[in-house]
Amino acid sequence: MFRFRFKQKPLAQRALFPLQRGTEYLLALDKCRRMYAHLPEGPPENFCARALDALHVKLRVSPGDLARIPVRGPLIVVANHPFGAVEGLALLSLLQQVRPDICVLANSLLHRIPELRLSMIAVDLFGGFDGKHKNVGGLRKGLRQLAQGGVLVIFPAGEVSHLNLSRAAIDDPPWSQSLARLVRASSAPVLPVYFPGRNSLVFQVMGLIHPVLRTAMLPHELLNKRMRSLEVRIGFPIAFRRLHTMSNADMTDYLRSKTYLLRQRGQPVAARTQARPGESIRPPISAELLEKEVLAIPPAQCLFESGSYQVFCAASGQIPQVLLEIGRLRELTFRGVGEGTGRALDLDPFDAYYTHLFAWQRETREIIGAYRLGRSDEILAAAGPQGLYTNTLFRYRPEFFNELGPALELGRSFVQPKYQKSYNPLMLLWKGIGRFVAKNPQYAKLFGPVSISREYQPASRKWMVSTLVDAYSIPELARMVKARRPLRLKENRFGCKEINKMTSDFDEMELVVADLEADGKGVPVLLRQYLSLGGRYLAFNVDEDFSDVLDGLVLVDLRQTDRKTLERYCGRAGAAEFLALHEHRDLAEGF
Repeated sequence: MFRFRFKQKPLAQRALFPLQRGTEYLLALDKCRRMYAHLPEGPPENFCARALDALHVKLRVSPGDLARIPVRGPLIVVANHPFGAVEGLALLSLLQQVRPDICVLANSLLHRIPELRLSMIAVDLFGGFDGKHKNVGGLRKGLRQLAQGGVLVIFPAGEVSHLNLSRAAIDDPPWSQSLARLVRASSAPVLPVYFPGRNSLVFQVMGLIHPVLRTAMLPHELLNKRMRSLEVRIGFPIAFRRLHTMSNADMTDYLRSKTYLLRQRGQPVAARTQARPGESIRPPISAELLEKEVLAIPPAQCLFESGSYQVFCAASGQIPQVLLEIGRLRELTFRGVGEGTGRALDLDPFDAYYTHLFAWQRETREIIGAYRLGRSDEILAAAGPQGLYTNTLFRYRPEFFNELGPALELGRSFVQPKYQKSYNPLMLLWKGIGRFVAKNPQYAKLFGPVSISREYQPASRKWMVSTLVDAYSIPELARMVKARRPLRLKENRFGCKEINKMTSDFDEMELVVADLEADGKGVPVLLRQYLSLGGRYLAFNVDEDFSDVLDGLVLVDLRQTDRKTLERYCGRAGAAEFLALHEHRDLAEGF
């Protein structure tokens, strides 16, 4: 073990012994051997942890990432190969914290380490898996491991990441399609793992001279990782049903790109989500004053009731104290995610003539959430496009409003923080909007800004925008709208045609965002909500007056919304009347 041997007869070996020892010294094999000899004794299962301790390598992985490792069932784990050895020790050590049934397809040289033999399936990785007849047996053993419900770890590059001059990048060479064959034969889910980092400049230069010199540097590269902190990023498992229709080449490309996608994760959200300094938020309005105003609202303006919850719509003049509390709660809610105006209240001139829809808790006498509604036909007649809030974010061509017709502009929505753990408050507000439409069925369309907050990584925000513009837009209308401060997008996306082909797949967008976010969150709830209604996104603006939140202009034609979805919000009778009215109008306009 850790010996450099010349293929010579015994007499020649003795003659070349000094050269052999000198070569081992130059390659740092003697240091590796001494380190191995001084490892504390222990069971084979924790050999990797002991080896990392001896190297003083600390692993950095979030509890959320560890929780993504399935605790049972067949699983293929794929990873990039930036260093050569330490990432294998790290990956085994982490997986063994979760489950014991792990095997690694690894170089036959590593099979010589006694403590690793039970965890290794030896293959010849020099030059990759493909075309190696002697690797067939190893791949069959890997399939048996998966058939028994175990974990199979693969570094599909077959060799260490290195400098590629044609791409001016240091990354893995093309991955072996044997990975796709194993996935197809086993139907196992695939867990992508990414290790940030790379080997030394000397390693890269040696590889340019000759690949053998790069291989000879690997012991040095293992030892120079001493006293380092090694980050590990784990994605969500990819189900076989998402892969089985792809060719082997496309599947391999997709899995490689899903692994390298994890490279785009930025710093943790908590470090970035800091609201701008500003005024102290105004103290709450007393429950007595709020209740007095709510009780004075005419019963016809109560749109929906459920238990102790009521949803009202009212003009600003009817609810001066309630409106102040709405402004206070807006600022409180938005500052909590690093946004907000920085003022004591989040109110603006539009609040004076927009309709306010809010959810009220009768027992606790508090507002739990609200929306702001603008009747576009009335506002345009009275003030022109400048009367619309969205005009502060987007420039409209005049013909846009001809195409739009009577519509409701929605915005400034929030659910106060202590109610955000439940989906019910948002559903209450949307049922209120649905009942409002049922009472005012001339408004067939909804439009307004949907926010993607700074809680999301820049890569996530750009991915969502690219996907929505590519797959969920109306080009004819989008040409009539321009963002006042557009988000600058580079060419899409992550260099994988298979990911890019799936942009119309909402589930894929959700998975990409979840992989990019350290806490695993998916797309914003409201973005998902509008898509479920058939929403289309026309433009995206960076709102510098609101902590650089990213606003997407969404348009929903309720006449195109699935009937069951419409009934959920408008009620069965309300949905029927709404659809009947517009079917009649369509017929009348057809003549």
